[in-house]
Amino acid sequence: MKVVLQNLTKTFPGRLRGEAPTTPANHLNFTIPDGKLVGLLGPSGCGKSTTLNLISGLLKPDSGRIFFGEDDVTDLPAERRGIGLVFQNYALYPHLTVLQNILFPLENLKGKDKMSKEAMLRRTDEVARLVQIETLMARRPAQLSGGQQQRVAIARALVKMPKILLLDEPLSNLDARLRLQTREELRRIQTETGITTIFVTHDQDEAMSISDEIILMKTGVIQQIGAPQTVYDDPENLFVAKFLGTPPINVFDGEVKDGGVYLGDDRILEAPELKCGRIIVGIRPEGFVPDENGCLRCTLERIEVMGRDRSVLCRNGACANRIRAIVPATKDVKMAGDTVRFSLMPDKVLLFDAQTEERIRV
Repeated sequence: MKVVLQNLTKTFPGRLRGEAPTTPANHLNFTIPDGKLVGLLGPSGCGKSTTLNLISGLLKPDSGRIFFGEDDVTDLPAERRGIGLVFQNYALYPHLTVLQNILFPLENLKGKDKMSKEAMLRRTDEVARLVQIETLMARRPAQLSGGQQQRVAIARALVKMPKILLLDEPLSNLDARLRLQTREELRRIQTETGITTIFVTHDQDEAMSISDEIILMKTGVIQQIGAPQTVYDDPENLFVAKFLGTPPINVFDGEVKDGGVYLGDDRILEAPELKCGRIIVGIRPEGFVPDENGCLRCTLERIEVMGRDRSVLCRNGACANRIRAIVPATKDVKMAGDTVRFSLMPDKVLLFDAQTEERIRV
């Protein structure tokens, strides 16, 4: 089921006297294709959960429209939209078994949607097998691990065969290893069911690893939409470039002069088409190549061994923060005193306007 948002806006009044209102959804326009898993990504307070609640029907927009396929669902209550919703805290009924928790949505169906007991049990068994909890059906939530509780919550959302599956930071309560395993399971489940899924997270690694597309937001405004690798390689602005990537991009104060881009006294890039003046230069950590004749000189602080790679920590006067360069463990880092030099991969060097922070493409 395709999801379309047209000019969707939601504003909340200030909570305290004199506090300005906030607009966590500010004229949002995007389309989520049928059968895709899309990540709504951004820092806390950017509006991603508000957007999910508008899609689900838990919140009513101030303006704009929401379409599921060709149907306008803007004014439909949540229970009539055909959505499955998984919350951050799972919201399982502690006094019910796993089987009873999953059955609960089916037992509340009425009219033409009402199912026989046999059909409900058959559907519950199918969903339990899909999320691999069929051996846990007699347990109660307190007897389950965090990952198992998450699977029960997903099963409960899927058992109604929803048109849209909405996940609101469903992995944030899990430890790092379990979070990795569970997000792989989410991708598998979504692929097998083919249900259009919207996944809210502030964790860019999660969003990039399992999403077909990501929608990156900041203060209620969409910054960029696209395939994860495309957005990483070709960010529209500095915010996008800084938000995506682990370790984060290294940001320098640069200058365009004499047909080239300079970091301090080092000419790192030819750019005859650019106007002279100040710019912001971003260099991805993997874009540094140790080279004793390289164009960029830095003062080495230390080298951290990370098995497959090494992290070279250094300083440069054009960068306010410590620079982190990721190089293969097999690559020698030669020094002259405490100075290390790098060549730069051109496609890992990104230029931004110093005033607007919008991308400058060379």
